[in-house]
Amino acid sequence: MDTLLNAADTALRTLFARPHAAQACPTLADQATSLNASEKQQAAGLMRVNHVGEVCAQALYTGQALATSNETLRAHFKQACIEETDHLAWTAQRLEELGSRPSLLNPLWYAGAFGLGVIAGKLGDAVSLGFVVETEKQVGAHLQSHLNASAGGLPEGDHASRAIVAQMHDDELRHAEEAQAAGALELPQPVKDLMRAAAKVMTTVAQRI
Repeated sequence: MDTLLNAADTALRTLFARPHAAQACPTLADQATSLNASEKQQAAGLMRVNHVGEVCAQALYTGQALATSNETLRAHFKQACIEETDHLAWTAQRLEELGSRPSLLNPLWYAGAFGLGVIAGKLGDAVSLGFVVETEKQVGAHLQSHLNASAGGLPEGDHASRAIVAQMHDDELRHAEEAQAAGALELPQPVKDLMRAAAKVMTTVAQRI
């Protein structure tokens, strides 16, 4: 019952409460951010996608924590969820600064990721950790692409967003390494491809809605 209540509390906080970061939002010293209207729109779309990613991270970890019977692993997922709250807060703050909003479909994204987390957890701890590794690797690659302004990433002058994304990128890869060290099973390639295709749909839609 406590686990179910915690899962419900996390969902409500993620979707409807203002997130609070334990760590200060990353900044680049002596780097002022000045964007024109077009650059703001571009940055806002990408940061909305990143915010959705953090909503999904909360859901995935919460679903996995709910599904596992391993108390040590449940504690691991809960701690990862707490750490991802920083990212959730940073991206939400940056969206406000850019005069934009989170995705209107966040409840849908949360439900889908939560369901995936529960399914992964029911398939066993090694598989569940494998989903973490693959998810974080794909997120890391996605964040890295946002740092490439010439390929449609964040504007070069958006130092505030770029600092956040750079820190998130490092944290996501660390989470993948921790899950790997905890005994993750490598997922089959078709599963990886399906996850990548689903992420592509989500990022394309979330950038606009």
